[in-house]
Amino acid sequence: MQKRTLGKSGLEVSTIGLGCMGMSHGYGPAADKKEMISLIHAAIDRGVTFFDTAEVYGPYINEELVGEALAPYKGKVVIATKFGIQMKDGKQVLDSKPETIRKSVEGSLKRLQVETIDLYYQHRVDPDVPIEEVAGVIQDLIKEGKIRNWGLSEAGVETIRRAHAVQPVTAVQSEYSMMWRSPEEELLPALEELGIGFVPFSPLGKGFLTGTIHKNATFAESDFRSIVPRFQPENIEANQVLVDLIKKVAASKNATSAQIALAWVLAQKPWIVPIPGTRKLERLEENLGAADVELTPEELKDLNDVLSKIKISGDRYQAGSDYANRTGK
Repeated sequence: MQKRTLGKSGLEVSTIGLGCMGMSHGYGPAADKKEMISLIHAAIDRGVTFFDTAEVYGPYINEELVGEALAPYKGKVVIATKFGIQMKDGKQVLDSKPETIRKSVEGSLKRLQVETIDLYYQHRVDPDVPIEEVAGVIQDLIKEGKIRNWGLSEAGVETIRRAHAVQPVTAVQSEYSMMWRSPEEELLPALEELGIGFVPFSPLGKGFLTGTIHKNATFAESDFRSIVPRFQPENIEANQVLVDLIKKVAASKNATSAQIALAWVLAQKPWIVPIPGTRKLERLEENLGAADVELTPEELKDLNDVLSKIKISGDRYQAGSDYANRTGK
């Protein structure tokens, strides 16, 4: 597995990371813990050194899983986790008050079984706490040796600039895929200018770009996709044109649809590190194989020309929902 560096930070990670959220949160009931620990170990055996979790996944159980799985590999892997979303009365609440961040970091250190967190993201921007104040707390935590690097998730460009001016930001995490290209407009140029790495989540469009989701698909109530407009039957059907395009490219490159979708993300910039998630070994191996699929500049240009003519149906979050309101702030 090749390595990439996240921006100018010097933080080196595997070209493809592993998003661990889905092992215990967001996509139906939590998977078997022992099986997921085995899967994380299989990822390490195949060269993955970058693992992503968060305090709110579960909450807490995903950090505990990652901490237990990675305990034997201290110093050999990079763990990213997140603060800023608390569960209160069964609902997610944004909270990046300084005292909450300090409490969160102690909890994450304990669950992850580490003395220092490699990369600590603000999970979503808290409109009630100035980002400069958050950056100041992070600066203190770095001085105290509690964290090494920090990042922002789903933040807007103005917020990123203000945060970066106080304490240099190592990475920004946001959704990005052939299905969701909005980051190309403002975010990617700003990150390039500032020397910040980019970590796309859902690079496979929450599974859609693998070509395995059809209009008759049903999702359990505990599966996040059950409330996502993009996964309504009419939108799944309308977006098959994208799936067909990816299948065509995959056939010409002797690759799978998932590998083409990931190779496309990797081909955009050398400081982009996607973190696809999975619960299955065969999918893990398939995803990691994308690092060996090369799209030439000409192939990428041709593909982007066709992509730009495809209109994606259905938003990624319900309009007016908490999820939608918390992005790009």
